[in-house]
Amino acid sequence: MSGEAYLWVKAVHVIAVISWMAGLLYLPRLFIYHCEVEAGSEASEKFKVMERRLLKAIMAPAAIVTWALGLWMAISGGLFQDGWFHAKFTLVILMSVCHLLMIQWKNDFAADANKRSQKFYRVANEVPTLLMIGIVLLVVVKPF
Repeated sequence: MSGEAYLWVKAVHVIAVISWMAGLLYLPRLFIYHCEVEAGSEASEKFKVMERRLLKAIMAPAAIVTWALGLWMAISGGLFQDGWFHAKFTLVILMSVCHLLMIQWKNDFAADANKRSQKFYRVANEVPTLLMIGIVLLVVVKPF
């Protein structure tokens, strides 16, 4: 693949990462606000729609593109041999675990079965941020 084509793939990968991160940062905020309303209320039903659409229309496609292009670049670039990449890859897996947990939490709200507090979601909201910081530092600095 030419250098220019690689740059296009990399650009789309970065766009997908930004989109995925936007969802990972926003969805827990929706959960925080969803905790404030009564189950079954009009507001609760609106939050359910917002949460479902955010996951299905933005987060899931962005995560798939992020993973597909990221793996393609890693394989074609021989990055699996680099120590920094192993650390980054681990953090991306943890980011994906966060995504999967958010799907479960969305399902709990959808079934009016949420048992978690606002405080829980406030803490959960910080985890993707910390993972993102680690990923960006590893990709840019490549410390090892």
